[in-house]
Amino acid sequence: MELEPEDERILAGEYGETRQKMLEILIAIGKVFGAERLVQIASAQVSGASYKTIGQFGLEWLEQIDARAVVPAVLNPIGMPRGRWQEMGVARDFAEKQNAVIAAYERLGIRLECTCTPYYLTSPKFGDHLAWSESSAVSYANSVIGARTNREGGPGALAAAIIGKTPCYGLHLTANRKPQLVIDAVTEDKEFSIAHYGALGYYAGKLVGNRIPYFRKIRPDADGLKALGAAMAATGAVALYHVEGITPEACTFKFDTSGLETIVVDRVEVEQIFSQIPVDAVAVGCPHCSPDELKTAAVLLSGKKVKIPFYVFTAQAVIEANKNTVESIEKSGARVYADTCMVVSPVMERYKAIMVNSGKAFAYVPDMCGAVVRMGTIEECVAVATL
Repeated sequence: MELEPEDERILAGEYGETRQKMLEILIAIGKVFGAERLVQIASAQVSGASYKTIGQFGLEWLEQIDARAVVPAVLNPIGMPRGRWQEMGVARDFAEKQNAVIAAYERLGIRLECTCTPYYLTSPKFGDHLAWSESSAVSYANSVIGARTNREGGPGALAAAIIGKTPCYGLHLTANRKPQLVIDAVTEDKEFSIAHYGALGYYAGKLVGNRIPYFRKIRPDADGLKALGAAMAATGAVALYHVEGITPEACTFKFDTSGLETIVVDRVEVEQIFSQIPVDAVAVGCPHCSPDELKTAAVLLSGKKVKIPFYVFTAQAVIEANKNTVESIEKSGARVYADTCMVVSPVMERYKAIMVNSGKAFAYVPDMCGAVVRMGTIEECVAVATL
C-alpha cells in the first residue's frame, strides 16, 4: 500500500505506539480488500458503544488506547439514555459499566452524540469520504447523500477517527457504486408509508444480498429512504442503493440499467410482514426519529393516553431542537429517549412482544431482545398503544 510521508512516520512509531497500532489496523484492512492507498475522511461514526454488545473485554480494550480522534467522530447508540437511565429502568450495574464505556470514548476525543442518524447532527457533503460503521447510517450516507463509506467495523472506524484516513476500496471507488440489479416495486398506485418502505426493504434485502439495487416505480421522501435502506442493511448487506429520479447518483450519473436482472416486488409481498398479534410494548425510532417523524407522532398522540409502554428513540440534538414536540409526545405518557434504541438497550428484553414501524427493528428485535415482533404503521402503533 502506498503511504504518504506522514503515514510512514506514524507507522515508524514517531507519534506514539497507539497511533502506530491504529494505522497498522487500517493497513491490514486495506491489504485484505486490495486497497492501494488511504483516503482522507471527513468524519467517523464508531460502533461498539453499548455495553450490551461489547461487554467487559471490549471495555478493557478501549481503556488501553491512548490517542485522540483527529476528525469529527460520534458514537453509535449506547444501552441507555445518559440522563434518564433510572427512569427507563436500567439496572445500576449496567449503567455503571455503560458510563465507563462512554468515559473511555470521551477520553479518545469521540463526541458523546450517540445516534444511528449522525447526518441529523452534521450532514456530510456529496462525495465526502467517511468511516461510518452503523449499517443504516452507512446506507443513508452512501445512497441518500452521495457520500462514500464502507461499513466499517468498530475497531476500524475508531482507528480511522484517530488517523483521519481509511483504506480506499469498495464504495470509496466510483467504479464500485454502479447498480447491479433492478427492483420494480409495484405499489398499485397507493401511497407507501414509512413502515411500508421499511417492509419493502426487509423483503428486498433478502433478495439482494450484498448487491447494489436500482429501484424504479417508488417515490420515497427522506424518511422513506432511511427506512428502506436501514431494512435492506439488516436483512441483506446492502450499503448502497439507488432510486430512479430520487437519489443523487441516480440523477447525476444516469445509470444504464438495460441488461440487468430485474426483480418485481408487489404490494402483497410487502404487506405480508404486517400482523395483528397482541403486544405489550411499542417502540419507534429505529433508525432514530427525524424531526418530521417526531411531529407526526406528536399529532397522532395529541389528546390520547398510552395504555402500554410507548418508546420513541431519537438523537439528543434532535430532542433539543424540538422540545415542544417532545413535550407534546410525553403528555400522552409515551417517552422520548436519546442515546439508545430498542435493539441495544437491555430494558427491551423485559417484553414478550413489541410493535415497531421499522423493517430494521422487525429484523433485529427477535434476536436482540428475545421478543416476538409486530410490524405496523405509526398510525397503527399509536392506535394499539393508546386508550
